[in-house]
Amino acid sequence: MLAAAGIGSRRACEELIAAGRVAVDGEVVTLGAKADPASQVITVDGERIHSNPTLIYLLLNKPTGYVTTVTDPQGRPTVMDLVPASPRVYPVGRLDRDTEGLLLLTNDGELANRLVHPSYEIEKAYVAQIRGPAKRRAVRQLLDGIQIEEGVVRVRSVRELGASGDKTLIEIVLAEGKKRQVRRMLQAVGLPLERLARVRVGPLPLGDINPGKFRPLTGAEVQALYLAVGMSGPASAAS
Repeated sequence: MLAAAGIGSRRACEELIAAGRVAVDGEVVTLGAKADPASQVITVDGERIHSNPTLIYLLLNKPTGYVTTVTDPQGRPTVMDLVPASPRVYPVGRLDRDTEGLLLLTNDGELANRLVHPSYEIEKAYVAQIRGPAKRRAVRQLLDGIQIEEGVVRVRSVRELGASGDKTLIEIVLAEGKKRQVRRMLQAVGLPLERLARVRVGPLPLGDINPGKFRPLTGAEVQALYLAVGMSGPASAAS
C-alpha cells in the first residue's frame, strides 16, 4: 500500500514501518498490519499519504559528502537537501557518501522497486579514477568474478578511458548492487581507487548536469526506464 502510494520501494517501506514511522489513525503500526486507505488515515512521519499521487521523476548528480537516505541520525547532509521537499520523492537505491554521480529520485514505488531488484539486472555504469595502470590481471579478475562476503560478484565489462601521469580512468559496468560493490572489488584486485562516479543507470545517462543539481526526466526517459523493467509505463507521468 505504501509503495503504491509512491512512498518508496517495498524494502524502503518495510524499513519505515520497522522504524515506527508509519501510523494508521494515529497508532504506530508494525510489519504485517493492514489498513483501508478509503476509511483510515495512514501517515508517514505525520504526513498523510494519498493513494493516487502525481508521479515525479528526478535525476540528481549527487556530489560527494552526501548520504543517500531520507534522514540521517548523525546529522550529515542527505540527498534530500538537494531536491524540493514537495512533492515528496525518495532515492532509488543508494550511492555511498564518497561516490558521486547519477541518482534517481521518485515517488513511483513500483518502478523504484523494480529498478533496484536484482532479478531485473539493470545495468549501472561507473567511471573510476585509479592510481597507476589498469593491470590486465586485475581486469580479468573483475570479469571472471571475485569472492566477497555475500558471494561471487563480477562486472559485465571494463574498459580504459584514458590515462594521465599516474592516473587512469576506467569504465565499469555491472548489473548487481551489493553495498559498496565497486569499491570492494577494486580493492580486492589491487587497483587503488581515488574517485568514483556513477554515469548511467539502465538506459539513462548522467549527461552534463552539474554536481548538486537535478532535473526532471522527460516522458521518453520515464518510458525507457519502464521498458527496461518490463512494464508498459504509468498511465500518466508528470515531470
